[in-house]
Amino acid sequence: MAGTDEILAEIFGRGGGSKFRMSGQDVHYRLELGFLDAINGSKQQVTLPEGAALDVTIPGTRAGQILRLRGKGMPGINGGPPGDALVEVAVRPHPLFTRDNDDVRLELSIPLRTAVLGGKVEVLTPDGTVSMTVPKWSNSGSVLRLKGKGVPRRDGSRGDEYVKPRCRFPARPIPNSRNS
Repeated sequence: MAGTDEILAEIFGRGGGSKFRMSGQDVHYRLELGFLDAINGSKQQVTLPEGAALDVTIPGTRAGQILRLRGKGMPGINGGPPGDALVEVAVRPHPLFTRDNDDVRLELSIPLRTAVLGGKVEVLTPDGTVSMTVPKWSNSGSVLRLKGKGVPRRDGSRGDEYVKPRCRFPARPIPNSRNS
């Protein structure tokens, strides 16, 4: 039966030389992204504890997701591999958009005339502005869909954008053409 000294010598090596190798510790970071950067992806910089900066390419992501950067953690012991950097993503809210899985939602103020008579309006999407047709008699609370204008997916498709029109009344009454 091996004694304690022999076991320790096997782990730490004989004659002062160490054979024991150990992986470095993982390090944890928190990275706050803007809403559109989280959806569309971006390049960010994470500052490491020793002051070095790490450039990180962020794919489209969501709040709470953890990105693993292999080998960017603490160095290993006695030649062991370095640990990983684990970056938890936090997403700041957007003043107009909300996210619903792979879809985005937006409330859009439209003129009363457009809600009643129908017409084209400009709508902000995560990747730019598009023109959307508002059907006649669109009530506040109805929901219009912009197919494929939501969150990009890994397979190249996109979620949808759902637009809820809100009627905007004119600042002053519209003149009645019969009384003019």
